[in-house]
Amino acid sequence: MSKHTSASSSSLRAMPEQQRRFIIKLTALISGGMLIDGFILGAIGIVMPAITKDLELSLVWQGLIGASALIGIFIGGPLGGYLADKIGRKPMFTIDLAIFLIGSVLQFFVTEGWQLFAVRLLMGVAIGADYSIGWPLLAEFAPARIRGKLLCIQEVGWYVGYLASYAIGWVLTVSDSANWNVILGLSTIPTVIVFLARLGTPESPRWLMSKGRREEALALAEQYMDPADRADLGQQTEPAQGGFKRLFSPEYRKATIFVSVFWICNVTPYFAIGTFVPVVLEHLGLEDGLTGGLAINAIAVLGTLIAVAFIEKVGRRMLAVPPYGIATLALFIVAFFYHASPVVTVACFLVFALANAISTTLTGVYPGEVFPTEIRGVGVGFATAASRIGAAGGTFLLPMAMDGLGITATMLIAAVISLIGWVVTWMLAPETKGKLLSETSAPGVRSQRVGEAVLQSNH
Repeated sequence: MSKHTSASSSSLRAMPEQQRRFIIKLTALISGGMLIDGFILGAIGIVMPAITKDLELSLVWQGLIGASALIGIFIGGPLGGYLADKIGRKPMFTIDLAIFLIGSVLQFFVTEGWQLFAVRLLMGVAIGADYSIGWPLLAEFAPARIRGKLLCIQEVGWYVGYLASYAIGWVLTVSDSANWNVILGLSTIPTVIVFLARLGTPESPRWLMSKGRREEALALAEQYMDPADRADLGQQTEPAQGGFKRLFSPEYRKATIFVSVFWICNVTPYFAIGTFVPVVLEHLGLEDGLTGGLAINAIAVLGTLIAVAFIEKVGRRMLAVPPYGIATLALFIVAFFYHASPVVTVACFLVFALANAISTTLTGVYPGEVFPTEIRGVGVGFATAASRIGAAGGTFLLPMAMDGLGITATMLIAAVISLIGWVVTWMLAPETKGKLLSETSAPGVRSQRVGEAVLQSNH
């Protein structure tokens, strides 16, 4: 732990009332955006069979609609990050959710495949922007000692939203009490609530400082930030150059590669399997694919809660590296032994979902920590976009791969992708537990910490 934070940083309960209430509210507002993201992505899997039948979709259109929101996130992540770094976190924090609300309402009225693709593409753009606005905002306000826990909660919100939409869709589908338009359009309800609650959120003091607006930054910091982080903010230097180009400078190239590969290889197998989980399980010989999918998504929520509970105790690497390896092994077992026993198959998918969720929770932590303020938005945005290339590609290709390559080849591809992510994570993942943002985003310090963490893991 940093010598600065160990002495002066306080826990959430020890913070002054105003600061504590603000951090709790901000965490809830950003996790609300993540919940909505999970909600729209979880619902599509459960209603895909009904959409396919009703709109007479080809395999290509099934893949495009399944991947549409992910493609939108690919666009929205970098765009939202650029705008958040350029014009501020505060205005973008509500604009992106207003765009999402429009798309959410439009889902009630779509009648053709291309319309559903276009609407969910727009919603994906807004959600991608929310990643690269909300995570930097929370990282820049959160006390260093509990920053990891607060950022992890964002992923809990995502998985809860994913599970909630899947469960609601499961109930409505089994009971035949609502069509797919209604099930998808239900995302309007949480969106309205979160949008209204976000009005009035203050600007990030660290962003203001990066723009040379020192007096405004210090005034807000005094009101909302922990003493140790206020002191860290006060030491921030003159405005520095931002933009995408700096992500690939010698200073931050490794950080950019790490967070991108870590995220891509975590989410690609999960999205591919998760979006079409009923179909996948039925291909594996399980008659009740919908219920199996519900169990897999429920166990993933448990994984995120484990990460929240332990991240500030065992550190980032312990939650990133071993679970990644376990998830990879589970996929290899499914690839080679799925035909042996349905029980083994389901058990492996449950282990994969649990372990994958634990490591994936760190995708909400690392991107906000390893980049400095002036490129934190574009850094998170770029990593978001990179991850959605894999997620969208996997979602688009999985139904065709299942049909053309078979179970073994498809699951083996997923396992190899996960293996690549595990190796890169083991080699490059830093330990940022308890460190101030000026430390976690300092290239020299980070490189040293990465080397130390790798040596420690070898012992």
